Amino acid sequence: MIRSVLALAIFALAACSPPDGQEGYGTPQSQVIHAEIVTSAGVIGLELYPDAAPVSVANFVEHAQAGHYDGGSFYRAVRPDNDRPGVEPMHLIQGGYGFDGLPGAAGIAHEATEETGLSHVRGAISMARFDPGTATTEFFIMADDYPGLDSGPGRRNPDEAGYAVFGQVTSGMEVVGAIAAQETGLDDAPEDFQYPQFIVEPVRIESVRVVDADAWGQQ
Repeated sequence: MIRSVLALAIFALAACSPPDGQEGYGTPQSQVIHAEIVTSAGVIGLELYPDAAPVSVANFVEHAQAGHYDGGSFYRAVRPDNDRPGVEPMHLIQGGYGFDGLPGAAGIAHEATEETGLSHVRGAISMARFDPGTATTEFFIMADDYPGLDSGPGRRNPDEAGYAVFGQVTSGMEVVGAIAAQETGLDDAPEDFQYPQFIVEPVRIESVRVVDADAWGQQ
């Protein structure tokens, strides 16, 4: 990996605290890495938590620094009006390289929320996956709280492993909301996908940048 998990585990910046007026902020972390997703709809600021989710953070940073997200998109918006019937609806946006992830990218170890202490609150950024251990480049951001995506019994996913939260939006939730409100359909959905959740005109990701890359690289 471009940066080792060990380097992330020992990387320490200032202790984080919720920015003024930021709703849905997660549990403060002693170690944070700052990043930003620059999109055609605006900029989303992030804090990433290597102390809680070192594998997921290392993976996201590696792909960001390699430029794998540049020119990608937010291509999926799940909302109460387009989620599958019979379940409590989610509200989130999904983005990255593409729905199936970067070809040839190795899956990473799954970091369950029961282990990290993080949760799928409004603004949480989490790894998209199929089976546990298959997450590569794709991620999603919560537009509203949805604890059903956490790990544990009785959760939305039958495997009960949940999804791996690894950071939190600290600015730009209005951008997340705007992306979540985009028109969706099935035109660009994978084969056999049943629900109209794919954004008709995907929102381009211009870049994903680790703001603290220089300081982190000196560790």
